[in-house]
Amino acid sequence: MFNLAELWEMRPSGRNPCKSVRRYKVVGRKERFLTPKELARLGRVLEIAPAERLASRHAAAAIRLLVLTGCRRNEIMGLAWDDLDFEAGEMRLRDSKTGGRIVPLPPAAAEVLAELPRIDGNPWVFPGKRKGTHQVNINDSWDRVRRRAGLDDVRLHDLRHTFASRALAIGEGLPMIGELLGHRQVNTTARYAHLARESIQASTAKVADSIGADILE
Repeated sequence: MFNLAELWEMRPSGRNPCKSVRRYKVVGRKERFLTPKELARLGRVLEIAPAERLASRHAAAAIRLLVLTGCRRNEIMGLAWDDLDFEAGEMRLRDSKTGGRIVPLPPAAAEVLAELPRIDGNPWVFPGKRKGTHQVNINDSWDRVRRRAGLDDVRLHDLRHTFASRALAIGEGLPMIGELLGHRQVNTTARYAHLARESIQASTAKVADSIGADILE
């Protein structure tokens, strides 16, 4: 904050009182990915969420879109109906961390969106309580859903990690993952490198076992 104030010439240059203060060491959090069984449990809970008052119909749909697209929460919550091109299979993300961008709209996600009702006079896909606004926070809904699904340690952002994990598992490379997630820097995608190595090791083991079965006959 003080550095920025100096840059904006709001304070004398070179007089940052925090210059010699050491920052706390940031302890990395282990990335959390949902397993196929956990995804199945989440899907079942999302089906009953509106009826059980765990999440509204729109909040449940937003959670589905997060895991189906790998998008950030703000990117999904800030969608307007005009941002969706169902025919071209694309959606325009306005509130993106890396700037506006066009991303694919997969059929599974398009189906979720097509089932949502439109509110007259409100251009947003996920309307807020006040007229003409959109939802910005579904944390309470997510907390109720994840607890019912037995996913107590799963954050909403972990759905994005799950998307990346599954993409790697089916053979997509890190550059493509970065493109799908909207990463501007390669280092951001590099956090998934260990998953790529695990995938390669698993594939190598399958090939070797297959060859070994033949050569040992």
